[in-house]
Amino acid sequence: MSTTDEPEAYPRRNRRARTVAVVAGCTALLAGAVAAAVGVGGGTGTAVAERTPPATAKVTRTTLTESQSVDGTLGYGDTATVSASSPQGTVTWLPSPGAVITRGRAVYSVDADRVPLLYGSTPLYRTLKDGVEGKDVAMLERNLAKLGYDGFTVDDEFTWTTREAVKEWQEDIGVPVTGQVEPSAVVVHDGAFRVADVKATLGGPGSGPVLTYTGTTRQVTVALDVADRHLVKKGMKATVELPDGSTVPGTVKDIGKVATESTTQDETTTTIEMLVSIRATKKLRSYDTAPVSVTMVAARRKNVLTVPVSALLALAEGGYGVQVVEGPVTRYAAVTTGMFADGKVEVTGVDDGATVVVPK
Repeated sequence: MSTTDEPEAYPRRNRRARTVAVVAGCTALLAGAVAAAVGVGGGTGTAVAERTPPATAKVTRTTLTESQSVDGTLGYGDTATVSASSPQGTVTWLPSPGAVITRGRAVYSVDADRVPLLYGSTPLYRTLKDGVEGKDVAMLERNLAKLGYDGFTVDDEFTWTTREAVKEWQEDIGVPVTGQVEPSAVVVHDGAFRVADVKATLGGPGSGPVLTYTGTTRQVTVALDVADRHLVKKGMKATVELPDGSTVPGTVKDIGKVATESTTQDETTTTIEMLVSIRATKKLRSYDTAPVSVTMVAARRKNVLTVPVSALLALAEGGYGVQVVEGPVTRYAAVTTGMFADGKVEVTGVDDGATVVVPK
């Protein structure tokens, strides 16, 4: 078996997604901030301050960001299997896990004959030879042209010019020169792939599973709680934190539509699969498969007035208000709330720079 410098893949681990959406828990925070309902009679009121407020905070103008963090697994996506179909042959060469196979390169060898990779969407199901017509012929000719062979027209007809190009190609890769292509002589896939695991053995039969493979793009697989599905959309930017604490940018590539239930210690969780694509960088070279954390910005509100969530008071007539400090006196002001994030809440109804009471 050949060797490569590619690292061997670790087993994938699925970890239960955890949500850190800052909206969660706001009800509890508000409840804790309210000692008693306050009536303000139309929205404002004044009372003489009998003592210094326990704590105060300024109304500030800022940008609020609502983010969501979930656990995921860094890897290369789902695996598929390559199988051989030469029952009378013997496996004589295999790639190593982690190897990337590209167009024209050998996927494996049987009886010392390479079985190369061709790019296409449909596996060969018949022998391609003189007189055959169809999309599979066009696929073969496109691959030959990409590999540098010429003298034929890329169309759906296998002519004598196609045969001559096939012979030249067969001679170059060291297989029997027949001028035709058998289904067992090539592997067809829609692009390059990475060897995940080798199933066959040297000297074993040339039939059955040979290897499993994945795509070549690094990505993170997340089991997303269905309750958080509305917070995420395809194309959303993400930040992926690696085990060493460093981060790399990512993008939500796909969100599944099939929900899966799992039960752990009497707790049932329903999740869907979410894929986050990331660019290959030097930071990823130390990891083949690894647990990571993915943070996505679900919403952002720019240039809004905010107060600490704990400054909110429940009003007797409904809604919320804050206690505004004005010199030696305080007054209650009704406010309209917006986004909750980072322990703060967006408000309207108070002035920028005003001082509000923050109950202990």
